[in-house]
Amino acid sequence: MLISRSFTVPVLAATLIFVSGCDRQSPDAAQPATEAASAPAGAITGANKGGAFTGKLDTTHRGAQMPDILLADPSGGTVRLASLKGKPLLVNLWATWCGPCVIEMPMLDALAVAHDGQMRVLTVSQDMEGAAKVAPFFAGKDFRKLEPWMDTDNDLGFHYGTGVLPTTVLYDASGREVWRMVGAYDWASAQTAAMLAETLGKK
Repeated sequence: MLISRSFTVPVLAATLIFVSGCDRQSPDAAQPATEAASAPAGAITGANKGGAFTGKLDTTHRGAQMPDILLADPSGGTVRLASLKGKPLLVNLWATWCGPCVIEMPMLDALAVAHDGQMRVLTVSQDMEGAAKVAPFFAGKDFRKLEPWMDTDNDLGFHYGTGVLPTTVLYDASGREVWRMVGAYDWASAQTAAMLAETLGKK
């Protein structure tokens, strides 16, 4: 993981989360992985298959309100994130050049299908080129539920302030943050069901 050069990240070492992920400013370079130097209180390690998934579950922002940020799709449609309250929402920040992000996409699509009607999975591209990159990427995939939403100004990335892609945030039906996964995670793992159980009202 590399901390982004385009993000201001708090310098308090005790609160930094170092995970396998992508530098937002390095689409042309492979991203090295590093061991977790520290983790916030209550964090757990995501499933790790051969080092591919080393995300950290961060609950230190629990209760934070969903930001009112405008997103766009390649056809020119827009949606305000805060307008999506009413059911649980899983927001995934990704980019076409981020290897770990691309690996996660089919699993996130399967998760969206499995919880259709209970929870929406919103993938939000941080590609600065916007539709020029995102539209061809989606055209080459067979996603059943994922939609090509974009945030070309990286407003969500600045809001979350992790400096890492992928970053995935779960909100409850009232628009309050439950947890965030910083770095790549195996969304097909058995642990995912346990992580979602409280928010989806399952035991």
